[in-house]
Amino acid sequence: GTPVYSVAWGPDSEKVLFTSGKLLIIKPLQPNAKVLQWKAHDGLILKTDWNSVNDLILSAGEDCKYKVWDSYGRVLYSSQPHDYPITCLAWAVDGELFAVGSFNTLRLCDKTGWSYALEKPNTGSIFNISWSTDGTQLAGACGNGHVIFAHVVEQRWEWKNLEITLIKRRTMKVHNVINDAVDSLEFRDRVIKASLDYGYLVVSTSLQCYVFSTKNWNTPLIFDLKEGTVSLILQAERHFLLVDGGGLYLYSYEGRLISSPKYPGMRTDTLNAQTVSLSNDTLAVKDKADEKVIYIFEALSGKPLGDGKPLTHKTEIVKIALDQKGLTSERKIAFIDKNRDLYITSVKRFGKEQKIVKIGTMVQTLAWNDTSNILCGIQDTRFTVWYYPSTVYVDKDLLPKTLYEKDASEFSKNPQIVSFVGNQITIRRADGSLVHLNISPYPGILHDYVRASRWEDAVRLCRFVKDQSLWACLAAMAVANRAMATAEIAYAAIGETDKVQYVSSIKDLPSKESRMAHMLLFSGNTQEAETLLLQTGLVYQAIQVNINLYNWDRALELAVKHKTHVDTVLAYRQKFLEDFGKKETNKRFLQYAEGLEVDWKKIKAKIEMEIAKERERAAASPAVRT
Repeated sequence: GTPVYSVAWGPDSEKVLFTSGKLLIIKPLQPNAKVLQWKAHDGLILKTDWNSVNDLILSAGEDCKYKVWDSYGRVLYSSQPHDYPITCLAWAVDGELFAVGSFNTLRLCDKTGWSYALEKPNTGSIFNISWSTDGTQLAGACGNGHVIFAHVVEQRWEWKNLEITLIKRRTMKVHNVINDAVDSLEFRDRVIKASLDYGYLVVSTSLQCYVFSTKNWNTPLIFDLKEGTVSLILQAERHFLLVDGGGLYLYSYEGRLISSPKYPGMRTDTLNAQTVSLSNDTLAVKDKADEKVIYIFEALSGKPLGDGKPLTHKTEIVKIALDQKGLTSERKIAFIDKNRDLYITSVKRFGKEQKIVKIGTMVQTLAWNDTSNILCGIQDTRFTVWYYPSTVYVDKDLLPKTLYEKDASEFSKNPQIVSFVGNQITIRRADGSLVHLNISPYPGILHDYVRASRWEDAVRLCRFVKDQSLWACLAAMAVANRAMATAEIAYAAIGETDKVQYVSSIKDLPSKESRMAHMLLFSGNTQEAETLLLQTGLVYQAIQVNINLYNWDRALELAVKHKTHVDTVLAYRQKFLEDFGKKETNKRFLQYAEGLEVDWKKIKAKIEMEIAKERERAAASPAVRT
């Protein structure tokens, strides 16, 4: 019914976005599929674009505004009105930047909408903008018959005391803010991507890759690139990842190719820092074809981790992040899904289904610390730091006590965490300004002590700081590492009397297996505790665990199956019912109770025999008591 001024393909090539007067319309190509449409501007919409990497939509119109939308039609950014209608806009291929054109105006913007730079060329209206595939330069079609060319400069990278700026296409300036030393780095070809982290600067030009150590700027390591344009560089402490049109390549900082992971239907052109994460031993990639799936690879070999199956969630995943420190067997991945819920799970999974645990809601953005496994994020109106996220696997009730929370209203709408280095967090607000936050250095020190098993120092630190959240972290860390004496002290400090008693009772158990099983019970892993006891032949203890948990059916099932302690189960069941003044109604219990006289003396003697047997086994086994 109205002229269509602009059209754009959706990222999966299954939808088309087009303009219709003041409306934006997304039409799926499948017949009978629902059409999404909304009023986007107060004037005629002249131009729209949809990026395949970040899935964001741009629109511009005669109301002199440009806007950024998500693919559900929710507005993420709306600009101030310009002097003239906005005649064109276009995404850079990698989805990090976009350009906006109007009468005698060219503007460069960040993907979140705020403006980096404004130029006023004498061009008339700019009617079309096209970016080069490497995202470093663009061409514009002008109303006065000219073609305008522009290239992006002055990108900045910061890490600790270093600030690096791209001042020309082939030149970088390094500024050390502590001693004010300035170095200049010259390149043969134009710079396309760069990354500064973990003491190294990695720069990719159109043909080569340069690796500089921050200790020495004069002798970079240089190697040629296989393909042309690098679209993403990610760094970890020991190696870095290059992503280009041909694949994923993991290099050491000495320039040696370590591995090149692959997965079915891999499309590297749609990967960005939200959907790829790298740590010292693991690489995680979110699949674009099925957004509920994360592929996890061993970094050194490039092979899928564990049993080779990818990690699958129940809804689409938006952002993923691997923790950076600790043992490979304890590597965790945190991710945010479409509902803005934050989950954490272990990457090592062999056959058994790993628990994916929810630890936050309405989370906009997150980041792991570079030196210890501390996670920070902005959830709803609060800035939150999870000092020890693995608490959920040890003692779920303790998690709220291990958090640090702060009001996040100062960061305005849609802030993004840029980095979390040491105890400093950098957040970019919606207007482009950077805010720096410092958190307590003590949780990081506590992580270091625990990694080195320096439990006495850890207790001393907590006593010095006198902070409940630190004690709660220590309690969880001690239980996770089976340091029961420390766990007892820490739980006592936060007033968890019941847990102190339980931990104390675990210490007095005769055998190592029993202690392990009760530790698993403490963490809520009932099934694993029972399996461990049965595997080590402690059948009575497995039955007793189920009796204590009032799992009567399972206790009876085990007793019947192993032809032992059926009378014990029935006696405890009978006592339980008498205490509550109830009658037996369970058919199985009625069946086994027929003609059976409960003799508590006999039962107690049997129990004492079982405990004596376990003590003898423990004494005979060479295992050292933990």
